[in-house]
Amino acid sequence: MFLYEVFRPELIKVNLEAVDKDEAFEELVDHFCQAERSNAREEILEALREREAKMSTGIHKGIGIPHGKTNAVENVYGVLGISRRGIDYDALDGEPVYLVFMILIPQKDTEKHLKILKRMAELLENPQFYIELVAQKDPQGVYNIIKKYEDVFITLD
Repeated sequence: MFLYEVFRPELIKVNLEAVDKDEAFEELVDHFCQAERSNAREEILEALREREAKMSTGIHKGIGIPHGKTNAVENVYGVLGISRRGIDYDALDGEPVYLVFMILIPQKDTEKHLKILKRMAELLENPQFYIELVAQKDPQGVYNIIKKYEDVFITLD
């Protein structure tokens, strides 16, 4: 499974308004529910908050990767948000977060969950990936950058 299959353009929001982590979760979940015509807002938020209570998912400089397993979704989804001013995320480094990669996983798909997190970690090792993502002005541009870096990564495998 590729990240460009998970983070589709309609699930990308380039101007997050949230100022803190909880607002970011709500804004991205609302974006997901609207795009996917889902009424599972509360179940999804609960899964994200439950995971976040264990340890902050603000684990990489400027990046948060909230994720939650829930029966409220039948497939793996990624919702990507970009903040221009930064989000108070309670990140491990204490710095604001500008990219939020929210991943929603069905309870039964633990293996896919781990593969997606591994792929994210691999791409995020390249600082140029982050720079190019935050520079994008629209969802299609963000999607194109994800696909570009995955295509390069795949050819190197």
